[in-house]
Amino acid sequence: MTPPDTSGLEAALRAEVDGEVRFDAGSRGAYATDGSNYRQVPLGLVVPRTVEAGARALSVCARFDAPVLSRGGGTSLAGQSTNTAVVIDWSKYCTRLISVDPERRTCVVEPGIVLDELNRQLAPHKLQFGPKPSTHSHCALGGMIGNNSCGASAQAYGKTVDNVRRLEILTYDGQRAWTGPTPPDERDRIISGGGRLAEIYAGLDRIATEYLADIRRGYPKIPRRVSGYNLDSLLPENGFDVAKALVGSEGTLVTVLRAELDLVPVPPYQSLLVLGYDDICAAADDVSRVLEHCSPSQLEALDDRMAQLMREEGAYLDSLNALPEGRSWLMVQYSGDSQEDVDEQAHALLRAIGRDEKESTVAFSDDPEREQKMLRAREAGLGVTARPPDDRETWEGWEDSAVPPERLGDYLRDLKGLFEEFDYDHPSLYGHFGQGCVHTRIPFGLRTADGVADFRRFVERAADLVASYGGSLSGEHGDGQSRGELLTRMFGERLVTAFGELKALLDPRDRMNPGKVVHPNPVDGQLRLGPGWRPATPSTHFDFPEDEHSFNRAVMRCVGIGNCRGHSGGVMCPSYRATMEEEHSTRGRARLLFEMLGGHADSAIEDGWRSTAVRDALDLCLACKGCKSDCPTGVDMATLKAEFMAHHYEGRLRPAAHYAMGWLPVWARLSRIAPSLVNSALHAPGLARAGKRLAGIDEARSAPVFAKESFVQWWKARDGQEPDPADPRTVVLWPDTFSTYFHPAIARSAVRVLEDAGFRVAVPTEPVCCGLTWISTGQLTVAKKVLTRTLGVLRPYLEAGTPVIGLEPSCTAVFRADAPELMPADQDVQRLAGQVRTLAEQLVHHAPDGWRPPRLARQATVQTHCHQHAIMKFDADEELMRRAHLDADVLDEGCCGLAGNFGFERGHHEVSMAVGELGVLPSVRAAAPDSLVLADGFSCRTQIEEGGTGRRALHLAEALALALDGNLPSDHPERLADRPTEPSRTARWTTTATAAGLAAGAVVLGARRRA
Repeated sequence: MTPPDTSGLEAALRAEVDGEVRFDAGSRGAYATDGSNYRQVPLGLVVPRTVEAGARALSVCARFDAPVLSRGGGTSLAGQSTNTAVVIDWSKYCTRLISVDPERRTCVVEPGIVLDELNRQLAPHKLQFGPKPSTHSHCALGGMIGNNSCGASAQAYGKTVDNVRRLEILTYDGQRAWTGPTPPDERDRIISGGGRLAEIYAGLDRIATEYLADIRRGYPKIPRRVSGYNLDSLLPENGFDVAKALVGSEGTLVTVLRAELDLVPVPPYQSLLVLGYDDICAAADDVSRVLEHCSPSQLEALDDRMAQLMREEGAYLDSLNALPEGRSWLMVQYSGDSQEDVDEQAHALLRAIGRDEKESTVAFSDDPEREQKMLRAREAGLGVTARPPDDRETWEGWEDSAVPPERLGDYLRDLKGLFEEFDYDHPSLYGHFGQGCVHTRIPFGLRTADGVADFRRFVERAADLVASYGGSLSGEHGDGQSRGELLTRMFGERLVTAFGELKALLDPRDRMNPGKVVHPNPVDGQLRLGPGWRPATPSTHFDFPEDEHSFNRAVMRCVGIGNCRGHSGGVMCPSYRATMEEEHSTRGRARLLFEMLGGHADSAIEDGWRSTAVRDALDLCLACKGCKSDCPTGVDMATLKAEFMAHHYEGRLRPAAHYAMGWLPVWARLSRIAPSLVNSALHAPGLARAGKRLAGIDEARSAPVFAKESFVQWWKARDGQEPDPADPRTVVLWPDTFSTYFHPAIARSAVRVLEDAGFRVAVPTEPVCCGLTWISTGQLTVAKKVLTRTLGVLRPYLEAGTPVIGLEPSCTAVFRADAPELMPADQDVQRLAGQVRTLAEQLVHHAPDGWRPPRLARQATVQTHCHQHAIMKFDADEELMRRAHLDADVLDEGCCGLAGNFGFERGHHEVSMAVGELGVLPSVRAAAPDSLVLADGFSCRTQIEEGGTGRRALHLAEALALALDGNLPSDHPERLADRPTEPSRTARWTTTATAAGLAAGAVVLGARRRA
């Protein structure tokens, strides 16, 4: 194929398409791969603002003979979402639920709408779209249609193809039409009308007629056949349904502009029965027996290997603990109109198979929360198996084969034998066993020539194996490049020829996602790694101990699952939620860092650590560390960002905010000379404006107010003898910069509470710091020096094993996680990591017997700091609040948006506030007037108070101390005195999160690309 004129193409797209057109290195790098083993750098990217703009983009590409790839969530595991083409990303703007017809149970959607968001909007009608893949929080309906997605609920509702009524499609050569079931008289009318549409329908009719017997014989009669084109939908008995024939065609035939979908009622009641077995093959053997006696809404399985990985990773342990005894499990879920009905279905199955609810290998639940806990263990499969703790790399390649359910046990035994033959030790086997679909990730050696050769031989043998069972190469994730070359082994030459004729009919120039399904690229071609991959191996500041001490391995933790593109819940990834930009997701940034490493002749990023494309993508990373805990493979983008910035700015001038905010602990100490004068200067209108401009601080932000008396000053003036470090009652209260110089009432309150609990408090009075602000701005050499000095001051306490109590979550997280990675050989760092505790951890787990926290007896809205969520967790805090009789609503609304220095830096304010408006700020505004607002993080408190909520936020230590003194007013006047502030312009923030975020993302990206 002759490469198109990309400069002319880009210019034409910019001139004619209402959308964001990007041919820059950063955008191309972020879209170079999906969730598969494959990598192809795009020609460019179009993000259309409307469906019509997307159609126009296709027309312009056709004029330049440029290949096109339609993309939704980009989570494909078979390589169908990566191509050397113009990528049309529908997921940012084309996300409307156009209409709902509750009576007919149908809706019309645009291709970019995410499944969970669709179902959220359908909830008032008590309807939902039936198929639910594990990527439901971020997969787009257009992608589900392209991929014929399924998920666990397909047991009850079928595949996507079974739930599509009509599709509005556009061919590469410009034919646009609504398609669906087409009776003979309708076909005759279309064909007699002439033109390109008549040609298409006549061709479809010819293919269906010519290959009718082959289709009837050659398509496996199993519930999970996703491989190949749906020619069976063109059979007379299936209504010659053109829409269904195009479902699962992976963007190789047409572009889907809109879809009319069938909906199903949301089941009001559910129950879950979990059965334990000795091994996964025995569980598979029992599937047909289970199906004989019931019609479950889900029938899932997981094996002992996955359970082992969860235990080794310390992940989903609450889910595992809810399972019955066994080494493998079947999970049988029932749905119905009454609790009695679903309970009886489960008990009827137990009677039929001769098992009892009281057996140790049986668990039954009709509690929705417990059910979801158990099902999460199965849904977590891809993330858990993608990066095992033993550091073996596992890959897709035989990820979702499917066989008749009654033959599943024997198939698994043969598949295990194939694993042994190729020395692929112990891959996990799990999946949708009720429909015979098996998921696995295999430790293919994709870095060496021999490993790649074995990979190819294995998938060829596995294809022959599944075909011998009357199964399908793909039962869920499609063909793409992983299985396109293998289709003849399943369907035979004649049906694959029919696939080629369908492709030639609808896309005669082979420009729609070329190289997938038909005329496919080799299964071992265009690999993301491959034997020729020779990336840079840079030396680093951080040690990356969980990644074989390799920056490269840390970057490659991202396997493209895409959970960072979720719209709600958890922390990850706030900047994506605000901007809806792939480049600002954890995955997009990881892709750019991967491209930065080079090793491919066509690497999108060619300037290594100096890359402005990587810098710009990382610039809007809030370093919240949410990905470290919420990403299924534990990508720690905050650490990767700090490492990148250390190299990017090495030997040259940094942004002004790095000197202002990065060196904040130094400026805070200097403020002690004249804090009132400093505050006056920081808030004097003209002087403050000039100072912010000089310091790189956004003018919309109010400068924080320095306390008149710091905590350490108060401590020095307090009468008392320094306790003995060896005294078991002694604890060190860490004087972090924020609690010392800005909010000293917090540290004073902590002293009050700790002493009430019987502890003797020690406070370092020499200047100390954890180095957080230097780490977050990538000044890692300075951070090490700061930490080294701090360790010297703390040494007597470290040697005595004295607990160190942290009040500011971000500083505590540095000691727990960042410092050990930055200074792995320093034993004092390791000691400190083991001795540092949160206030709640100390009070819940180490307070003397008999001590109880004061009774608060109040409602509270609680914002968890992102670093606490990611590193220390919040269990102890929740237990402490429970013991204090605090009715706590712990928000699951993500990051506050300020995130340390991020929200203060010039150019970040819009995104910072948009993140806050996604959940935290509206939740605080909605809190009852007489309830408490609790936030342990300085950033969270600042954002809440400057975000137009009208509320002050307390640290938990303050709430406990006030309760001890019997003084807990609803308005918290003591905080007003402690923190005098001026009215902030952010208090007038009223823009909705979505509009602000999209606008902010467009402004930021546009400015960068113009520059």
